Amino acid sequence: MSALAVDPLWPRAGGWPAWSAHEDRETDAATAVIVGVPTWRTSLSPTAAHTTPAAVREALRRYSPTLLGPPPVDLTSVLRILDAGDVADPDGADGEERAAARVHEISGSADLVIALGGDNAATVPVARGAQAAGLITIDAHFDLRDGISNGSPVRRLVEGGLDPTRVVQVGIADFANSAAYARRAADLGITVITLDELRSRPEADVVAQALSVAGGSDADSSPGGIHVDIDVDVCDRSVAPGCPASVPGGLSADALRRLVRALARDPRLRSADIVEVDAASDAPDARTVRLAALCVLDLLAGLARRPRGSA
Repeated sequence: MSALAVDPLWPRAGGWPAWSAHEDRETDAATAVIVGVPTWRTSLSPTAAHTTPAAVREALRRYSPTLLGPPPVDLTSVLRILDAGDVADPDGADGEERAAARVHEISGSADLVIALGGDNAATVPVARGAQAAGLITIDAHFDLRDGISNGSPVRRLVEGGLDPTRVVQVGIADFANSAAYARRAADLGITVITLDELRSRPEADVVAQALSVAGGSDADSSPGGIHVDIDVDVCDRSVAPGCPASVPGGLSADALRRLVRALARDPRLRSADIVEVDAASDAPDARTVRLAALCVLDLLAGLARRPRGSA
């Protein structure tokens, strides 16, 4: 990236302080912690997604941390934003355990953990580490395949104990799935909101349904937060060419960002991942990586807008 202009009156996002395992809360501000989980080895498509966390951090520097409001708000003035670095080699059984342990450790001092993938395999250790009891995926695909790959995280989480009736899949697309996996989702009791349905309904209604289902019917008897899996390949290929599985006709970038920000406003959402971006195959203008970086900022914006005292 070429050198960026320096203006003391235009602070840049990113470059946040390092997270420490001995982190103490010094303020009442909500805390968000970013961590890289650069999975890539089991991807069904050739990918260099392990290069993406660094690329997203670099892309964050292109943006300011300011919400215009009114009134305008600098996110760094109302949130505590920290960066825990990357989990080393998070693929395979040992790598997944390392990643899950790191996320679990971080979640003890964070209101929101934001994991930078990596391919969709990252969802498994991140959701497990955060002890998520509900799952919302924004994804064109069911991710219910057999085996271990970036196409199987939802199936693996359910087999690991996640209640499938608290799984909501938003954006499932025609011609990107099979009838067999659609039946599997139905048999498991997973709530599916297809891309066509998403476009035909008010977004606020979709968000409310997703949070209600993933949150459980009784918060007191359903401990554990919600994890949101943001698979950028749900987007149209024109805005996400760096996603191996994105297709023409997918979700718009602004629609994805609105969903992400709206979901993050709910205090039950405790963790998120942003996955399936291959920085090495992105367009020359890095538009896919830039979209992923904006999703980070939208998660932070949602966190900043949570009801006071809920974080």
